[in-house]
Amino acid sequence: MYTSSRSVSLVSGVDLVTPRRFAGSAACRASAVADPNDVREWFDNARNTNRTTVAFASLDDLPGWHTDPRTGVIGHDTGKFFSVEGLRVRLPGAPVESWHQPIINQPEIGILGFLVKEFDGVPHLLMQAKTEPGNLGGAQLAPTVQATRSNYTRVHGGRAIPYLDYFQRTGPHRVLADVRQSEQGSWFRHKRNRNMIVEVTGDVPVLPGFRWFTLGQLHERFAVDDAVNMDARTVLSCMPFTGDEPVPADGDDFRSALAHSCDERRGGLHATRGVLNWITDARVRADLAVEPVALDGLPGWVRRAGRIRHEDGLFFDVVGVHVRSGEREVRQWSQPMIKPHGTGVIAFLVTRIDGVLHALAHARVEPGFVDSVELAPTVQCAPSTYDGLQHVPRPAFLDDVLTAHPDRVRFDTTMSEEGGRFHDARNRYLVVEVEPRLEPPDFRWLTVWQLADLIRHSHYVNIQARGLVACLHSLLSTETRSDGGA
Repeated sequence: MYTSSRSVSLVSGVDLVTPRRFAGSAACRASAVADPNDVREWFDNARNTNRTTVAFASLDDLPGWHTDPRTGVIGHDTGKFFSVEGLRVRLPGAPVESWHQPIINQPEIGILGFLVKEFDGVPHLLMQAKTEPGNLGGAQLAPTVQATRSNYTRVHGGRAIPYLDYFQRTGPHRVLADVRQSEQGSWFRHKRNRNMIVEVTGDVPVLPGFRWFTLGQLHERFAVDDAVNMDARTVLSCMPFTGDEPVPADGDDFRSALAHSCDERRGGLHATRGVLNWITDARVRADLAVEPVALDGLPGWVRRAGRIRHEDGLFFDVVGVHVRSGEREVRQWSQPMIKPHGTGVIAFLVTRIDGVLHALAHARVEPGFVDSVELAPTVQCAPSTYDGLQHVPRPAFLDDVLTAHPDRVRFDTTMSEEGGRFHDARNRYLVVEVEPRLEPPDFRWLTVWQLADLIRHSHYVNIQARGLVACLHSLLSTETRSDGGA
């Protein structure tokens, strides 16, 4: 049975101790097992020692993959992993009411999990330096376990996933978070992963490529471009980090407002019951129709020169790659990937209401969501797309973000998306403070606590917004602005 060095104080069923313990970890920059110089050197060495090579290949020349001669669907010979299919989407009343697109169908539910262990009274997270074929710049900080079902059941015949047993047999341990969450609903069809945080008390062998970090040391890496991977960000957003007095604000007005935003007792502009009603209403009103169709001959898309691309050169391409890696469970493989065009913008506008920071969340429809609508950031788009879509209005608030005065930008770091399925998919993550303003119908001002509370449940907050919640948490223990790669 799990035993903790600290008792858990429960009031009305609410754990008041665990958020404070992680607040202490966020404030900690050094410990006996996580010396800051050693941690920095370990990560720098991991990034500079990149034993993965990726070469583009024709979709017609991917060993282990085939194209269905009738539909054009690209699938793995085992029937596992994922497939690339065609989709027809209709959304009456939207700026673009109908379109066709390729999409990745990966119905398996993988595991993304952090191991947590307390050293000298401070919780530490076991980080992995993981290199993905689609991420540039070498290794990134990843969860302890990051694996699809096909990978951890070893369909590929490769090595076993380290530490997997802690997440499959949790009985002896303490589960701090366990929730299924969606991934990119514009590129994945009903893709979900199990996000887990498991605390252990016994000895944990630290294998090569893994290292204990305090939460504060990890938060420092959020200011570095492409350092903390997408899977780490989504699991961190599930951490019981918010709650009763999470982190002292040290007199900084913005951080004080952010700390208050993480405290349920401070309240917000909208009651949570009203927020849930608003989301349900948005889902009922969303007249979304999604239909799988043949990938071969998909309107607006062409398969030429070994890749699939939009006829106007917009959105993304579907490409093939050959991968060689000395660090993965399998040393070499081939696969299709989505390669987006341009760097995206993922941003929250935030404002102070009665001294409490609120983020402007968008009830966004995406064709790959299980329930049509999830809460998204204020802005989520690739600006270059709208340069080529002259008849489509630019997204609401995009120009507020792009033209914001530097003094109003609280966070600004370019981060990579999932490098196992997307090639060079990068977004600029921003938090921009503005004066209070009225909410358009599909937007609501929400506190960070309200967003974190919704993240405890499946399919309420999308992966981009979850990543920004993790970025906001990092600002409680670091400077209020990022230098984007310093």
